[in-house]
Amino acid sequence: MANQPNDHRPLRRVHWVRLLLLVPFVAVLWVPWYNRVEPAIGGVPFFYWYQMLWIVLCAAVCLIVYRAES
Repeated sequence: MANQPNDHRPLRRVHWVRLLLLVPFVAVLWVPWYNRVEPAIGGVPFFYWYQMLWIVLCAAVCLIVYRAES
């Protein structure tokens, strides 16, 4: 058993790609930046469609990080 390779990565090793996860976190939590009505798209105020857009973008960022980590 001692001769088997260890497939686990050390926990203290942080990959640079994980920093991409901070982008949606900061973009959604910094409310004063998107707390406005204009520009509206199809009658939907900026405040709402900005948050909905980040749902899709966050999924894309998570996919990028997942692919880079695996």
